[in-house]
Amino acid sequence: MTSAKPRTQRKRAANAPLHTKRIMASSHLAPEIHDKSKVHLPRALPVRKGDTVRIMRGGFRGKEGKVVSVDRVHGTVVIEGITIEKVDEKKVARPLHASNLLIVRMDDTDPWRRRKFEE
Repeated sequence: MTSAKPRTQRKRAANAPLHTKRIMASSHLAPEIHDKSKVHLPRALPVRKGDTVRIMRGGFRGKEGKVVSVDRVHGTVVIEGITIEKVDEKKVARPLHASNLLIVRMDDTDPWRRRKFEE
């Protein structure tokens, strides 16, 4: 960030374009994945649908699941099996912030992503 002011940083993050918000919705890689790659990957990569993640913070800490959807606007991720109960006893998916997750297994169905990982 170019500013030291928290207010300005929050404003720029909230008003950022979607291609920048995609990068903001990143999660750390598990050490096994990071060490296994042939190239030097960054510590964190954008979360994608199909990745398997472990929750590192909050009430669901330690649980693992597959990513169902990613909301770039809010930077949140919906994980399979992580639900909360509403007042009317309806079960709804609990969106979690991407920074509180750890990518355990990456979805390698995309050839471009697989090639980037193996180069």
